[in-house]
Amino acid sequence: MYQIKNRIFLELSKTQKSSLCSFLRSLVKNFSDKSVDELLEKFIDDEKYYLEINSSRFQFIENMIDDDSFRKDVKLFLEVCKKYYDYQKAQEPLKLAQKEYDKQKRKFLQEVKMSKENPTKRQLSYYNSLCKRYNLDKKDVENFSKLEMRDLIQEILDEQKDN
Repeated sequence: MYQIKNRIFLELSKTQKSSLCSFLRSLVKNFSDKSVDELLEKFIDDEKYYLEINSSRFQFIENMIDDDSFRKDVKLFLEVCKKYYDYQKAQEPLKLAQKEYDKQKRKFLQEVKMSKENPTKRQLSYYNSLCKRYNLDKKDVENFSKLEMRDLIQEILDEQKDN
């Protein structure tokens, strides 16, 4: 897309080209169900209308709107944008799958890290208070990891919830 920008709208300034391209990109994104020719006609018709009522945001295209080279450049840019957004849409399931995989990977790595750390004082205290509250026999948790303590506490809570 960015290589095309350097080859089109050569008669426009950098700011003008940027604003026009930005508008065309949003036009393609908002009307993704329409074809490139329909988008081109919509853009040309809308701009002619706004130029007639002196309300166009692109006053600088007034002299070139009927020019074939301008239409060809607009159509080329619209085609490139359409391909880009279609590609992005096709990649969406892969991106979601990658996000889910990364989430599971982070969870696994966190558990690996927890399995190597000692339980916190807070976990030990909470375990003791749960045993006291539910009249449970305390296990020897001296050599437990953070992960094992978490699982043990969760097991106690699940048991009491079921009862």
